Amino acid sequence: MNVHKNARLTPQGRLLLVRRIDEEGWRIADAANAAGISERQSYRWLARYRSGGGAALADRSSAPQHCKHRIGAERVGDIERLRRQRMSGPAVARQLGMPVSTVGAILRRLGLGKLAALEPKPPVVRYQRERPGELIHIDVKKLGRIEAVGHRITGDPRDRRRGAGWEYVHVCIDDASRLAYSEVLPDERKDSAVGFLERALGWFAGYGVTVERVMTDNGSAYRSEAFRAAVATAGLKHKRTRPYTPRTNGKAERFIQTSLREWAYARPYASSQERSTALMPWLDHYNTERPHTALDHNPPAAQLRQSQLLGSTEGTVASSRPAAHHDRSGEPGQGSPKATGDSRRAASLRRLTAPVTLAQGGTHA
Repeated sequence: MNVHKNARLTPQGRLLLVRRIDEEGWRIADAANAAGISERQSYRWLARYRSGGGAALADRSSAPQHCKHRIGAERVGDIERLRRQRMSGPAVARQLGMPVSTVGAILRRLGLGKLAALEPKPPVVRYQRERPGELIHIDVKKLGRIEAVGHRITGDPRDRRRGAGWEYVHVCIDDASRLAYSEVLPDERKDSAVGFLERALGWFAGYGVTVERVMTDNGSAYRSEAFRAAVATAGLKHKRTRPYTPRTNGKAERFIQTSLREWAYARPYASSQERSTALMPWLDHYNTERPHTALDHNPPAAQLRQSQLLGSTEGTVASSRPAAHHDRSGEPGQGSPKATGDSRRAASLRRLTAPVTLAQGGTHA
């Protein structure tokens, strides 16, 4: 129940009013005065109570109960049937000889105002690889070059800079640990994509992460012979997303959103060079300090450290449970952390609270 701010009585107050009149013998004028309402309104509550009991004192809809111009159920069914044939609202109105506004109101009431409502949403498939380096996601985002503080910061359209050109931030994020690496490059062509891949692999190798697979979208640079050769030379397996389905590469897409919000557009930059210089300090903060909701609010470096410690002690303690699977697409999980072996060791590692910093060679200070 949503009682408006000027209501004198709630259903309990109304019940008290009518009981004072019916059961305690109060005069209607006295009961109305005690409740702070008019005698006329008291008569209304009393009549509703005597006809329907306490349930009749609840708030009712303000919509009219009868409307002589209401569209019939059969005509509403015709509108829904034509809409489900993917006809537009105006086309439905023309075919049925009805006002466009009336058809639009009915479609909105049916929840069919947008064509997207005609198709069920695909099920959300969440997954997470078990080991760091098992899969990395690569993507690229176009950014406008900065010549001066522009309209996005000042809010003045006159500060818009046209013809400044574009630059591209290439991102790479590990599926299991969310450890991320980025570079700002002048283009998104195959040579830049190949160079970024090689440098990203070297950066991950410096922290003890051996990459096995790489996932990209279907951009021309990632479908080129040069990129295919670079992937083969590195001994990687190349996975590409389903066309027009960016959610397949969702971890990279989400990291791009975070980068834009917390780095690229977080503060005004005087030039593109100043923005590029600010990338690496922010990236270090993201990897070592910023809590990640998908990692139980731990930074990626802490997740990487746990994985490396688990890997270094693998086989030293017998486990009574199967290995953990963090794939959220329906595979079996590890179970309770109270078990022995790997699960108990993982539970103890989750309690790490000390700040973690990345250090080359796969160790952490």
